[in-house]
Amino acid sequence: MNIQDKTIAKIRNMPESLVQEVSDFVDFLLTKYSGDNWELWIQFSESLNMAESDFSDYLSNLEDYEERLARGEIYW
Repeated sequence: MNIQDKTIAKIRNMPESLVQEVSDFVDFLLTKYSGDNWELWIQFSESLNMAESDFSDYLSNLEDYEERLARGEIYW
């Protein structure tokens, strides 16, 4: 059994919510390593940085996000 078969077998045993996360991660990897999608990777990285920021002051972060969205720095 090769690595793809082993991985598929693991995915088949996961609950649907985890399968969606695996699918999202595969999309992330495809975007990251595809030369044609470098701009999408940059946008994802910026979104990830924001997602990992300190959300203790939620309103402040939400306002910052809305301003960046309005300026076109990030896309919905």
